[in-house]
Amino acid sequence: MDLLTHVLTAYLLTFGIVGFQPSYLAAGALAGGLPDGDIVLWPLARRWPIFRHHGITHSIFGVTLVAAVGGLWIAPMLAPGSPVLYFVVMEAAGLLHVAEDGFTHFSVPPFLPFSDRPLEIDADRAINLVTLVVSVASFYLLLGVERGHVAFPIYMATVDLLAVFFVAYFAARLSGRYLAGRRAKSLGYRVPLPTGNPFVWLLLSETKDGGRMRTRFAQYVLGRGVTKGPYEVDVPMEPSGAPGSVQSASDALARTYPLARQKSPLLDGTYHFGEVVARGPAAWSVTWYSLEMSLFGRAIGVRVDLAADGSATARRAFYAPKWDRAPPTTP
Repeated sequence: MDLLTHVLTAYLLTFGIVGFQPSYLAAGALAGGLPDGDIVLWPLARRWPIFRHHGITHSIFGVTLVAAVGGLWIAPMLAPGSPVLYFVVMEAAGLLHVAEDGFTHFSVPPFLPFSDRPLEIDADRAINLVTLVVSVASFYLLLGVERGHVAFPIYMATVDLLAVFFVAYFAARLSGRYLAGRRAKSLGYRVPLPTGNPFVWLLLSETKDGGRMRTRFAQYVLGRGVTKGPYEVDVPMEPSGAPGSVQSASDALARTYPLARQKSPLLDGTYHFGEVVARGPAAWSVTWYSLEMSLFGRAIGVRVDLAADGSATARRAFYAPKWDRAPPTTP
């Protein structure tokens, strides 16, 4: 979930706990964004993985440590107030951040350093355009247009409406996850993947065994059922076969998959898929892209161009998926 949404929802939660008390609201909003400050710890993560993004700062232990230092010590020195209340709002805001990230398809380890067991509900994308736009507009409205310019009841009404929106949004996402999960299970898929649209889901199964990767997915729309697919790729995970020209789409997928994995480790960390376009006799363009890391209709991936002589050129790309380039499989 994006940083602005974390800060805004933490502000709304703090408002619900203490009301309009600016010092506590500022502390709560700040604490709602602090877990993402782990990006500055990335040099340490190479040696100590616990400091990775979505690592110790996204755990109950990390949140409590920050709330204790910030709420019981630093905040009261900056603005008069109850250290206990500062701790409460910072703890609640930090835990909300962890819960919101675990709500998405980007897992967090809430029990670090005691357990690396992940929390991943798969009910939303890590960054969703809907909440991002609402959060940007809300900050402009609350801090620019309304603050100090409108009657306090109008400001309060805006805060209440935003709280209602986020409660309804999370409820809709969670309901969609439940319905899509039931449908996935009935059709033999393992997981439902959220898209940017809360009513559209991908039903997916992935297996990696015997040196091969097999991904099968279909698009599912709440209230309408499966509207596209299913689609499937089945390829070797390591280089195989003799070098030279490639004569078929399936061979192009098999030839390019190991190259794409080498070019972008992101593929191994997310569910992904491959699409093929013929560029001429024995010439192909194959794009391997993440089914999870996408925004504005484009997904992070790797495009591999195969020349007629079998030589390959790979480059990272933001790619607009065209599922009709992958032949549907038998449902």
